[in-house]
Amino acid sequence: MNNPENSIIFTPAKIGPIELRNRTIRSAAFENMCFNNNPSPMLFDYHTSVARGGIGMTTVAYASVNRSGLSFENQLWMRPEIVGELRKLTDAIHAEGAKASIQLGHCGNMSHKRTAGRTPISASTGFNLYSPTFVHGMTEDEIHEVARDFGNAVRLAIDAGFDCVEIHAGHGYLISQFLSPYTNKRRDSWGGSLDNRMNFMRLCMEEVMRAADGKIAVVAKTNMRDGFKGGNGLEEGIVIARELEKLGMDALVLSGGFVSKAPMYVMRGEMPITTMTGYMKCWWLKWGVRAVGKYMIKNEPYKDLYFLDDALEVRRQVKLPLIYVGGCVSRTGIEKVLNSGFEAVQMARALVNEPDFVNRLRRGEERCGCDHVNYCIARMYTLEMSCHKHRTDIPPCMQREIERIKKRRK
Repeated sequence: MNNPENSIIFTPAKIGPIELRNRTIRSAAFENMCFNNNPSPMLFDYHTSVARGGIGMTTVAYASVNRSGLSFENQLWMRPEIVGELRKLTDAIHAEGAKASIQLGHCGNMSHKRTAGRTPISASTGFNLYSPTFVHGMTEDEIHEVARDFGNAVRLAIDAGFDCVEIHAGHGYLISQFLSPYTNKRRDSWGGSLDNRMNFMRLCMEEVMRAADGKIAVVAKTNMRDGFKGGNGLEEGIVIARELEKLGMDALVLSGGFVSKAPMYVMRGEMPITTMTGYMKCWWLKWGVRAVGKYMIKNEPYKDLYFLDDALEVRRQVKLPLIYVGGCVSRTGIEKVLNSGFEAVQMARALVNEPDFVNRLRRGEERCGCDHVNYCIARMYTLEMSCHKHRTDIPPCMQREIERIKKRRK
């Protein structure tokens, strides 16, 4: 048997000004561990455990660039008061030999007034059925203000000791809402043609690159497809990827889907509706999702490396480093991706299931123990991220749902 440590997985990866000790990255899956929008001991313990588990770089999930970009109460909000605590986290990650990244974004229409502090904003005025909430189309001044907030958030990330920022331009978040014809109905220079719809992305990325100033790696997460009729397809996704390359990104994370319209296109598999509603606190939302959730949240079959075919097409058309995400749960699969010309791989569920998954790969193990029943996803919108295999407090109705999903996946 070949020495596992000789695998391409454990060769260094270069992303802009930084070098990772190996080609694995913990993706920016939402932890729901930032109580009162501040970093918590729970967040600290989780990311340091992943760093200790051998990851090349761990990404702190979704940090909003301002208050209006918060979609949940327990998300990070980048502001000077939290820089000291974030510095403790990055120092601890570095002490374990890993690099530290933070995802910066704005949720746009995926919020509520009580969370965002104002009527949620988006590319266009309307109503977001999936929140549900009325939405305010951004004015010219608001567009420029949010773009500046992206730059300010990068400066705070540098002060907090992060090695990399990941700018969220996919999954139906604000930049993606400008890019997609589904959410962008504007008739001015910020809407209409795809070239116009990319103007807000350009403005934000210009602020980001000016703030980064070569001091920190800059990665963008982008959609290859929105994942539903009426959204961007692969052709538009490639145009957007090429534009991000021109804007100076150090690497792209290739993903897809709209959290508010096609969430399982992002994550794949079946959404455990009983589990998701069982943890909800809002009674009317709980019963509403129980009644119509299975119709609104379309299941998408899971398979390993589910984004790879599209990602390979993007790989053929851009030159900058690409980071693959989507169904990386085995040594064989990760090696296949890396040998296909990708700089690194991102993974989340494998590391929720086993924070030391990378060290296990180094010891010669083949596959993580994640069974893709998506309990962690159904839970994370209300409680902290956790794998069902680590819980002893799952109610019987949820446990039965987990077993039913397991049977359907076989």
